[in-house]
This record gives sequence, C-alpha cells and structure tokens, in this order.
Amino acid sequence: MTLPQNETAFLFPGQGSQSLGMGRALAETFDLARRVFQDADEILGFPLSRVMWEGPESELNDTVNTQPALFVHSIAALRVFASRFPEFQPRLVSGHSLGELTALVAADALSFEEGLRLVRRRGEAMKRAGERAPGGMAAILGLEISVLEEICSDASAEGEPVQVANDNCPGQVVISGAAPALSRAMDKAKSAGARRVVPLAVSIAAHSALMAAAEEEFRAALQSVSISAPKIPVLGNVSAAPLRSEEDIRADLEAQLTSRVRWTETMRRMLSEGVTHFVEVGNGAVLLGMLKRLDRSTKRFPLGEPKDFDSLP
Repeated sequence: MTLPQNETAFLFPGQGSQSLGMGRALAETFDLARRVFQDADEILGFPLSRVMWEGPESELNDTVNTQPALFVHSIAALRVFASRFPEFQPRLVSGHSLGELTALVAADALSFEEGLRLVRRRGEAMKRAGERAPGGMAAILGLEISVLEEICSDASAEGEPVQVANDNCPGQVVISGAAPALSRAMDKAKSAGARRVVPLAVSIAAHSALMAAAEEEFRAALQSVSISAPKIPVLGNVSAAPLRSEEDIRADLEAQLTSRVRWTETMRRMLSEGVTHFVEVGNGAVLLGMLKRLDRSTKRFPLGEPKDFDSLP
C-alpha cells in the first residue's frame, strides 16, 4: 500500500449514511470484523447486528439503533485495516456528528466498549429530547451559509428556534429546529433563491437548541467515562480544531448536541494541514461526496466493504 501517512485523514460517517445490510459482507469476509459485531451485540445486550443486516429498516432508522450501527461498522472496518497495515497511522481523523465518537476510539482516546455505550446513550437521549420537544431538519442547497444564518434568525420566534445545524460543504447546509420556525425558514430559503429545499425524514431537531435536554443527559453520561489525550489529532465538530486533551474532548462532546457541525471548516483545516488523501471508514461515501464539492483534486477512498481494501493505493 502506498497511501501516504502524512497526507492522509480518516473520516467517520454520521446519521444518514446507514443502509440495510451494512457491515454484513465485512463480517462474512473477515473474522476480526465478525468479532467486533459479536462484541457489540454482547455489550448492548441485544442483536444489533441482526437489526443492521435484516431490519426491519424502520428499526435500523430509529436513532437509538442508527448511531451504534454506524459506529460499530466503522470500528469493524478500522480493525481490519489496522490488522493489515499495523504501522499505518493517519495524520488526522474526524467524524461527522456521532462519527466524532468513532474518531475518538480510532485515536485511542476512548475504548470501544465505552464509546459504544456512549453512542447508544446519545441516541436514547436525543430520541427522548425529540419526543419532549418535537422538531425537524431540512437540507438547503445553493445558498451561502451567511444568508441562511440570517434566514434562521428571522424565522425564529420565542420558544420556536431554528438554526444552522450542519455546514456540510459549500452549497449544502442543513437547518434544524421547531416545526413552525423550520417551515418559515424553508419558505424564506426558497424566496432567497435556494436551488433545492429538502425536508429530512427525521423527527428530531439535531444540533439545535431543542436538544438541550439531550445535551444535559449526555453530559451526565460522559462524567463516568474514561477519556485520555488522543494519539492521533482529532478535529472536533464544534471547534473544527484539534482536540488535544481530555478537557478539549469533553468540552466539544458536551456542546455538540446543540451546536453546529462545522464540517466545511473541518475539511478546510485538513486541506490546510497538507492532507490530500481521505479515507471514509464505515458505511457509504457521503462524506467523500461532500469533500468532492469542496476540492475535486483530493484523493478519496471508501472503506466499508471487503472490496474497498483492494482499491486502496
């Protein structure tokens, strides 16, 4: 393998990348991957792998299952990679939303077991918060983020917030908030010339003020978890900067549920650090697609299926 360590970043996907059957081929091909799925089933106390591979799809798409499913698939692929290329260490790692926890496990800042339990708790907390304070999300294509920030400010009202949730890449931003405010913001975005306005099939307003209860619950869960300084620099979602210490990690994770995922800034930071090769570890290639919109000259490689290991340079 000729993948250049000093110019390579590993990326870990978040919600929206899941699909029925995810990870099954990996488990059937590699014993090491199969053991990761088995360990996850034992840790969680139910057959998550069966939900991932057999569904029903509605059960996989329940955030309490989606989040650990994506986490486990990514770690299984990562373990296989590490067994085949034990000397390889990427220059930087980062994960989109829940993927930040996966990145922290990849950087040895968090154990697999504690990371998995945290991801499950995160999904449970977000689901409960969504039941108490229902909301939604929408993808807005073709508007500058500064325009969307102003639109969200104008559309918000007392007790009805809406805000930029994910700055995914130039021209693709997700907004999140209370249903009435979200509807007003979508109308304003259309009037402002958005190319597309797409309501997302979710019942929670992730990365918005409506997740305050989830943030509080998740903060409590974090207090009992052992976190250490990462062995590989991890770029955080909230800061888009390296999380170098336990304190940095806790601060970023605690603020993440109500804060914007600064993914465009994170990718720009990686590019400025000299990263030219990007590997998306886990299911799908959503993050690589976003990256292509930002910089088409980058070298991009998915790593979630057995065949992907043979496609690495």
